[in-house]
Amino acid sequence: MPRDFLIDTDTASDDAVALLMALRWPDVAVRAITVVAGNVPVDQGVTNALYTVELCGADVPVYRGADRPLMREPVHAQFFHGQDGMGDQHYPPPKASPRPGHAVDALIETIKAYPGLTLVTLGPLTNIALALARAPEIARMVGRCVVMGGAANTVGNVTPAAEYNIWFDPEAARRVFHSGLPIEMVGCELSTGSANITEAEMAEIRALNTPLAHFTLDCNRAGIRANREWLGDPGLALPDPVAMAIALDPTICTRSSRHHVEVETSSSLTRGMTVVDRLGVASDERNRPIWGTLVDRPPSVTVCWAIDIPRWKAMLYSVLKEQPA
Repeated sequence: MPRDFLIDTDTASDDAVALLMALRWPDVAVRAITVVAGNVPVDQGVTNALYTVELCGADVPVYRGADRPLMREPVHAQFFHGQDGMGDQHYPPPKASPRPGHAVDALIETIKAYPGLTLVTLGPLTNIALALARAPEIARMVGRCVVMGGAANTVGNVTPAAEYNIWFDPEAARRVFHSGLPIEMVGCELSTGSANITEAEMAEIRALNTPLAHFTLDCNRAGIRANREWLGDPGLALPDPVAMAIALDPTICTRSSRHHVEVETSSSLTRGMTVVDRLGVASDERNRPIWGTLVDRPPSVTVCWAIDIPRWKAMLYSVLKEQPA
């Protein structure tokens, strides 16, 4: 029996690579893709998701979701991913259209139809927060919830303290992190440094000479440039595919632990910061005068601290080698 996946995404270049990993993985059935505003406006994200599904030769319903954060104006990331979110490669419009209905309804219906499924979030958590507000019971119906978001060591990629997905809609992230979902937090730091796809590795991918291999590099051209010039990393960082690798194979995460994670929503300096109570001090009764109500917050989020980098890259290569059906 295939494993059931539900993916929520703000589809830009690295999201698209994560989608194709799931769509091409042999024992996974992607039951729906829901799209949220984030990297790009939601309609562009829908177009990018539909194009990726089509490129993979898959038949998966795509739903349009929230077009803005819960309480803030959207600040998109075309400066990183290109104006179309796909490296400005000018891909042709997809033949398919999004399914009728809202992504929030699709999330609720899909989780109820496939209890125990794996929910993978690749963008801001607005859709998920709205679904939980409408149907809080779905939190206990999800088997795993792999969240690409946050920065467990507080080295952000959009501010010094925050990762973009959480920063874009911190109020939604806070609600989701407190919802009881079985969250596995995969921070942006796990795709940095030696987890980058190097120049030599990009040459190996290009040499595969398959449509998906070329697509992976081409749609990330703007991201490669921004990653080097803005973030100072050596090659191509793929945070969403790293999270998807962990969703597909949990053993890719080699070190994890459970903690209370708080999301900062009020400070302009640290907006969107994921504060990981690594030492459990916020749950210590002795710290009530300092932390107040945080004392009653039990560890509820599994934080991934390290990954098997060679195996994550091998997973990526494996789905790029074969031609789509």
